[in-house]
Amino acid sequence: MNDNFTKMLQNSSIEDILEVLKDKLDKSEEPDFWKEKIIPFTEAILSVLMPLKEQNLLFNPEGQIVEELNSEIFFRWSDLVCLKTLAFILQESNEKHKLLRTDYLDVKYKEIDLEKLGSYLSSNKVNIIDEDSLDFPMSIYNLHQGMITIIKNLLN
Repeated sequence: MNDNFTKMLQNSSIEDILEVLKDKLDKSEEPDFWKEKIIPFTEAILSVLMPLKEQNLLFNPEGQIVEELNSEIFFRWSDLVCLKTLAFILQESNEKHKLLRTDYLDVKYKEIDLEKLGSYLSSNKVNIIDEDSLDFPMSIYNLHQGMITIIKNLLN
C-alpha cells in the first residue's frame, strides 16, 4: 500500500490532492496527453469517495464496509468497471435517500453530488443509463489502466 498517498487521502482536501498530483505530473516526463487525462480522472473519483469518507460510509466494490480511505480502496474504485458500478450505487442511493447495495444497514446517508463523476464517465463513452451495458471501448479501459499505473508511480 502507498503510505504517502494514503496519508494524503486521509488528511487532505480534494483540491490539495489534485494540486500535488498536478505538480508531480508537471515535474515528470509524462507526455501532456497523460497530464490532461489524469487530473479529471482523479477528481471524478475523489468527488464521490471524499463525501463517502466524510459520512463514514466507505465501502469496497463488493459492498463491504471499509474503515478508511486509503490508496488501496482508491485504486480498487479506479477500475473503470468498478467506477461505473459506484456511480450506479450512489445514484440509486440518492434516489432512495439511503445507502444501498452495501453491508451498511440503516445508516444516515446524505446525497452525494454525481455531476463530476457522471460527466467524466459520459465523456469516456461509458453508458450511465444502463448499468449492465459494458459498451465502452476496450481502448478506454486500457487507457484507464495506464492512468492508474502512472498515478501509482507518481505518488509512490
